[in-house]
This record gives sequence, structure tokens and C-alpha cells, in this order.
Amino acid sequence: MHAGCCKRGWWWQDYGSRCVLRPRMRNARSGRAGEGMSRGTGGSMQPEEQWRFPLPGKLLPISSLGQNGLLQALVQGAEQPVGAELSEELRRAQEEWEAVEEIQSGLGVTLASAAAPISFSEALQFFQTADLSECRKKVQATVRRQGLAALLHYFFGPPRLQPQLQGERDLALAMAQCGLDDNEQVHMRILQTIYRKLTHSRLGCPRYGVHWEELGFQGVDPGTDLRGTGMLGLMQLLYFVMDTRTLPLALEIFKLSQHETQNFPFCLMSVNITRLVIQALREECLSRECNRRQQVIAVLNDLYAATFLQLYRLWKWQNKTIADSSFVLQELEFSTKKKPKQLLKYLEAYMNQRPVACGLQHLSLPSTSIGSSQASEEIAFMGICDPRVELEGEARLI
Repeated sequence: MHAGCCKRGWWWQDYGSRCVLRPRMRNARSGRAGEGMSRGTGGSMQPEEQWRFPLPGKLLPISSLGQNGLLQALVQGAEQPVGAELSEELRRAQEEWEAVEEIQSGLGVTLASAAAPISFSEALQFFQTADLSECRKKVQATVRRQGLAALLHYFFGPPRLQPQLQGERDLALAMAQCGLDDNEQVHMRILQTIYRKLTHSRLGCPRYGVHWEELGFQGVDPGTDLRGTGMLGLMQLLYFVMDTRTLPLALEIFKLSQHETQNFPFCLMSVNITRLVIQALREECLSRECNRRQQVIAVLNDLYAATFLQLYRLWKWQNKTIADSSFVLQELEFSTKKKPKQLLKYLEAYMNQRPVACGLQHLSLPSTSIGSSQASEEIAFMGICDPRVELEGEARLI
């Protein structure tokens, strides 16, 4: 007598020319699963209640049930019609199969609808074709300057962004105005990909839950931390974890964020860095580099990664803690606005594993260059909705 388990709680039963999937019996007295047989009054086993494999020595793969459909797998090769009892068994088996898929996915949905990881280029193509008209209405491409500040910027400020690049700049700023939408599949795929990359999980996770706090968001809903950066904040984090060159750095920083004493909220810090990058873009601090490379979003992503690298260097080698976050963000803001080219050079050295990359911890940006009035103001680490900007006039983050 043979018995084979097809899936949790279900067994194949042989009826001569056909096999039926039936629930495994439980012994009422002992509470244990039965041996796949029923006994008569004399203790003899009824032939029709014997359980065994559908084919001698072979199991029907579970994958074939999921791919071909449970009904097709069960009735394939049957020579006689199946009665009402079999139909009921099939219905129950289908419900059991769907329950197993929900457990495996961890998302409360079937594996068929569990989204595959998404690349940065695929996500960017989505935003390039999506209707962002409402978001574009909120975009203020550059900061407003008045009086002497406007005059000085005109004569001595950085060059303006070339006209052919302004569309790409506006797209980036429109993404920063686009909120996380639960009904948009691409948004959810971006969120799930970030989770899976940082946790090395092959499965997804629920949309809401404390697992997001473990990644460094402030609460159970990551969307509440994206004010001021919108989907651009998630897009830059997606780039960070999906690019093979920057993934090791992202994982190393994430590991540091879990340190016993030097811990910090990783994803919230990422959003703050995106906010600094947006400020530098709107204040035209990146125009020269964008014009040179004839790219905007790629420059933003590289500056984001370079700023994160700078944060990692400062945080790790200067033994920073969460109490130092405002001062660290001040220094990062100064770097992104005044020395973006130097940050990008550090990133290039890190990527190329040049000797200078090994000595980055010994390099420091001159914090004394920051004006005393600027140094006296703190950048709110947790409040990222309306951060202050250190320029005259009405310079504000979008």
C-alpha cells in the first residue's frame, strides 16, 4: 500500500481507472491523520479506501497543477465521468490550492498576481508615458529670486539648463509631485522591489505593516514619508538597489543603519537625500553637469548615490548617531549645492575601486565654508514636507 501527498492536507485515492484527490482523514480518537484507509467492523480494510500514488513510483508535480489548472490535472486520463462527489472534491481542492498560494506570496493575493521585480528603466518608461498633467501643474522648475539675489545669480550664478534638457528636468520634478498610488501596479512593483532587494526576500510583503519601519520608514505606510519627493524618492531608491554598481554600497549603508548605536532610518534618510538633490536641481547647481552630459535624471541619480556615499563615510568613520542627523544633513546640503562635481568624483572613484576610494574616510568637506547664519539653522530630519532653503528670496522646495 502506498500513499502520496499532493499538497497540504490532500491525498490521491485510486478508483481503478481514475484517481481522485481527497482530503486526508483524521482519527477521531487520537487526533492524528489516518493511515488513508477505513476499516469495517472486523477491522478489515475496505479495498476502495486504499490510498496510493496516481502512478507507481511517481508523484504528480505541484507545479503542473498550478500551471495547467487543477481540474485539468485531475481529470486528465480519466476514462469515466466523475460524479457530484468528485466535483465537490475538486471545488474544495481548488480552494485549498488558492489558500496555499496566498500563504506563499505573503501578500494576500495569488502568486499569479504577485508582481515581478521591476527595473529602473522599465519604471522610468512608465512615467515617461503616464499622464502626469496634474503633477506638472505643481512644478516650479527653478527657485524664485528677487532683488539683489536675482541680479547676482544672473551675472555670477551657474549656467542655465539647455532647452533640450528642460523636458527631462520637468519630468523629474513631476515625479516628485506624484504620490504613491495603491491602485497603480507599477508603483506597487517599485515598492515591492525595494523591499525584496534590501531584505533578500524572494517573496513580497503586505502593503502596510511594521516591516516598513524595519526598513527605515516612519510608520506602517511608506507613502506618508514621500511628501516633497513623491515617487522620485522611491525611483532613486529603486535605482540605488537595482544598479549592480551601487547595490553593494546600498546594502552596506543599510547594514550600517541597523547598527546597535549608529543606527538611523535608512529609507527616511534616502528621502531626505532625494530632497537635497531636488533642491540642487531647482537652484540650477547641477545645470553645468547636466549640460555636459546631456542628461538630467542620470545626473540626479549619480548625485543621489554620491551623497549617500558621503553620508556613509561621515556616519561610519566619524561615529555619528541619530542625534547628529541634522548636522550631517547640513553638510550634505552644502556639498550637493556647492561641490556636486567633487561628490561625483568620489562616487566614480568608489565605482572604479581606485586607491582614493579606500581613503575616502580621511577626506572631509570644509564645514567652515558654510556661513555662520546657515550653520545655525538645522535641517529637520523627520519633517520633510517643507524644508527650509538657505538662499535669499522665496526659494522653497516644491
